[in-house]
Amino acid sequence: MQIGMIGLGRMGANMVWRLAAAGHHSVAYARHAETVNAVLREGVTGASSLEDLVAKLETPRVLWLMVPAGAVDSTLDILKPLLSPGDIIIDGGNSHYHDDIRRSAQLKEQQLHYVDVGTSGGTHGLTRGYCLMIGGEPDVVKHLEPIFSTLAPGHDAATPTPGRDKPGSSAEQGFLHCGPNGAGHFVKMVHNGIEYGIMAAYAEGLNILRHANIGKQEQEVDAETTPLRHPEHYQYDLDLGEISELWRRGSVISSWLLDLTADALLKDPHLDAYAGRVSDSGEGRWTIAAAIDEGVPVPVLSNALFERFSSRGNAEFAGKVLSAMRAGFGGHAEKPHKTGNA
Repeated sequence: MQIGMIGLGRMGANMVWRLAAAGHHSVAYARHAETVNAVLREGVTGASSLEDLVAKLETPRVLWLMVPAGAVDSTLDILKPLLSPGDIIIDGGNSHYHDDIRRSAQLKEQQLHYVDVGTSGGTHGLTRGYCLMIGGEPDVVKHLEPIFSTLAPGHDAATPTPGRDKPGSSAEQGFLHCGPNGAGHFVKMVHNGIEYGIMAAYAEGLNILRHANIGKQEQEVDAETTPLRHPEHYQYDLDLGEISELWRRGSVISSWLLDLTADALLKDPHLDAYAGRVSDSGEGRWTIAAAIDEGVPVPVLSNALFERFSSRGNAEFAGKVLSAMRAGFGGHAEKPHKTGNA
């Protein structure tokens, strides 16, 4: 199939290369010409503008947007006058599913089709493939299956669940039509909320292991410090890289995220290259908002999101308020911050 790819960042470029390797043809566009030139190869043609991209596509056109959620509407505003009835627009970024519902209704008035595709796989998707969560009209999604099946990891990415009897299910290939417009990004939204929780669990557990030698350290004795009653219980100098490598083999908590953690600790045992400031791109917030609307408790996912806020210094003022209150009612002076493994 032929497809127009708009956005050639960390995932878009790898996606056109994966498609090209399977015989599909992509017309690729990004704002900077050097970005476009960098992806050109057999099966990938460059475009100098959105107008040029649309002109190079055969009708009915298929255009895949791989741009930040905040740039989708402005991109659509340029594209809509250039398109013809029957053309298909795919949003493969991390848009809010509310926006998908609105956009699909607006585009339908112009007889254009809209498909939302939650895409997971990150920068490793070129070789591993992408897990695709899809929302849209059934016949349109069916038409796009050659694209989805190429981008997806395929049957060999995982062994089938024992006892599963759904022959021909696309889920076993790594892509799934989840429902009408918005369903794909809704499923991806919750997927990313879960991701926040899993990442936080690894981080917190490894932090406990890192401080398991606190009993070897000199303990402060003053009114402001809770005493460590049994320092003999914390005499372990643990190798986190080796433990992460161990857990990758036969452990019930093994995962690709653990693989990446082990790789990071191998290259940088103390993770000195990182400041610990963790961003969030919106999906965790939206997941919690949906849980509130549904009346579903999500304490783990909520805490994981709030911890990301704290990592960016957004809890600093709250800490100052606490210190001010302690100083006010008990005359408690602040102790200086400690860094490192102390």
